[in-house]
Amino acid sequence: MSRFMGTDYFDLESLLSEDELAIQNMVYDFVRKEFMPLIHEHHQNETFPVGIVQKLGELGLLGANLPQEYGCAGVTDVAYGLILQELERGDSGLRSFASVQGSLVMYPIWRYGSKEQKEKWLPKLASGEAIGCFGLTEPDYGSNPSGMITRARREGNSYILNGTKMWITNGTLADLSLVWAKDENDIVRGFLVEKGTPGFTAQKMTGKLSLRVSDTAELILGDCRIPAENVLPGIEGMKGPLSCLTQARFGISWGVIGAAMACYEIALQYAKDRVQFDKPIGAYQLTQKKLVEMVTEITKAQLMAIQLGRLKEKGKMRHQQVSMAKMSNVAMARDVARTAREILGANGIMEDYHVMRHLMNLETVYTYEGTHEIHTLVVGSDITGLDAFR
Repeated sequence: MSRFMGTDYFDLESLLSEDELAIQNMVYDFVRKEFMPLIHEHHQNETFPVGIVQKLGELGLLGANLPQEYGCAGVTDVAYGLILQELERGDSGLRSFASVQGSLVMYPIWRYGSKEQKEKWLPKLASGEAIGCFGLTEPDYGSNPSGMITRARREGNSYILNGTKMWITNGTLADLSLVWAKDENDIVRGFLVEKGTPGFTAQKMTGKLSLRVSDTAELILGDCRIPAENVLPGIEGMKGPLSCLTQARFGISWGVIGAAMACYEIALQYAKDRVQFDKPIGAYQLTQKKLVEMVTEITKAQLMAIQLGRLKEKGKMRHQQVSMAKMSNVAMARDVARTAREILGANGIMEDYHVMRHLMNLETVYTYEGTHEIHTLVVGSDITGLDAFR
């Protein structure tokens, strides 16, 4: 019997290839054996377990759906989604690390970078030798990234960058930061800024009650000089960063299913074991109703994610479909985590049961990389042909 039988109510494994199932099982085992023993320490200390980065690289989990020619695994997009699902079954911070590395740093270098940029950075990022981050969001510009005020000024064979980026995952760990800025003509361009570049600093953001097992930073660029060869040559305008975010949101729509599955499985086992009034609480109608609704919503999210992945593999995926999946699946996961906490009662807030940690994380995932409201408007504009943003 499959280890995922409890959360595969519609036998969705039958829709996956043997390789995809093997990859899912491998990542599940890795998270359980290598990551979960570290979770409490890093959650309490608000740190990311950097020691596992090389292991992620060795297993081919970084930029896994990119071509093998640059040291990547070259797996299917559904397999990539399953990887992120199983990473987030552990913690959203673990999935966020891999998502940023693969979708927001490696993907744009692969798609828009020069031959030299690809050869220099992609193998290092794929192996975990180098860590990357993505600098788009600013203190005053989140949902409206086109309003960014970070500037890049050309001086001979260099660019001078000035500005601040906020809420940057992997920021203080990164060896390479992909920073988006406007040039003198107000054209948005991507700049590769290496760690240690004069005028560039990354300050860790502390005091988070969510995504504690994730490195979050503020990037500060003050007359930061980089060579002109560090500009991504293959893209200009907001299409660049937005296309990267589409890749990352695809991964999020898969990842949060893992968090929901973890919460459901914990709640289901607890409902079978916890006895009140001489029988397990799972024998009561109200508890069964909650469990049924949880697994039903998880199943619907799984179906959406698999179809989205198959569309992506065929080159037919549209960004509006990704918005729907991100919007719907994150909301589902947050509701499932909340209901799991209810079933566990007071134990639901204890770290040993993991549910509250997932719930706190999902509060952030609900907002980042496009708020629930913004994705709702993206889909609304698509189905009506009417733009509600202005």
